[in-house]
Amino acid sequence: MTTEKDRARDTGEERLLYGCMGLGGAWDTTPYGAAEIDRAEAAIEAALGIGITVFDHADIYRHGKSEAVFGEVLARTPGLRERIVLQTKCGIRLAADGLPGMYDLRGEHIVRQVEASLGRLRTDVIDVLLLHRPDPLADPDDIARALGSLHRQGLVRSFGVSNMSAAQISLLQARLDVPLVADQLELSLARRDWLEAGVLVNTVEAASVGFPEGTLEHCRANGIRLQAWGALARGRFTGLQETPEERATAAYLSALAEAKGTTEETILLWWLQRHPARIAPVVGSARPDRIRACADAARREPELSHEEWYRLWITARGAALP
Repeated sequence: MTTEKDRARDTGEERLLYGCMGLGGAWDTTPYGAAEIDRAEAAIEAALGIGITVFDHADIYRHGKSEAVFGEVLARTPGLRERIVLQTKCGIRLAADGLPGMYDLRGEHIVRQVEASLGRLRTDVIDVLLLHRPDPLADPDDIARALGSLHRQGLVRSFGVSNMSAAQISLLQARLDVPLVADQLELSLARRDWLEAGVLVNTVEAASVGFPEGTLEHCRANGIRLQAWGALARGRFTGLQETPEERATAAYLSALAEAKGTTEETILLWWLQRHPARIAPVVGSARPDRIRACADAARREPELSHEEWYRLWITARGAALP
């Protein structure tokens, strides 16, 4: 029987993902304790409670503690692993032992980090593995050998990338025998260069937009699901506003939320989900109340009209379209 988890993994139909970067305590190597496990469990339960079944990790989050506390929750909750999709990332090395932080997509490093993530997560398979950042020294053939081996061994089911352009994806895909299923990028109403790049063509403003041209279109054309990290705009429209544009956008968000019987967080996520690229936002808060504020984005189709969607964009950008 095909389960909800199977559908999310195989067809990319998930509306929201839960980002686990906030779990595990401080961003250092101090051990986690019972309190960190309990807080992780509360966040996971809140995410499950609104219908999220895809959980996004990375080997570096909280120096591995995010994966570790999640593994503790899996161990204390029989049957939970079978109900969810586990996604993690590798390819960033934190500063340590006198060395600066760097990127590392050598095949041997990928395999080593996957094995470590499997141990921390207390599972025998990762559903989706993303390559976290482009490594300028990476050899696509070396990456392909590593990913192929992980796939054949049944240690990883699917693969994707994070923070990569269309050209980088194409080069890697040409060497792989399995399809890349996702590209995770920072996309939000505050981080709009992905959107601006598509409408500033043939304008002088285009030179100020650094988003790699054609990346959204490449993903759409090749069935690569776009995932949006930073989707809640780091609280810039739902917390303290610092600019006139942010204050105006927050006011309009509030009015829309009241009119539609939902929350400002949901409106922000609906704005991304309303785009035809089928963007799946990643909700990264560790606070159960803020996770629950996103419930309608997990359960309801985006209820933004063409005009409302554009008004949010233009209000946030603080200037008319070209």
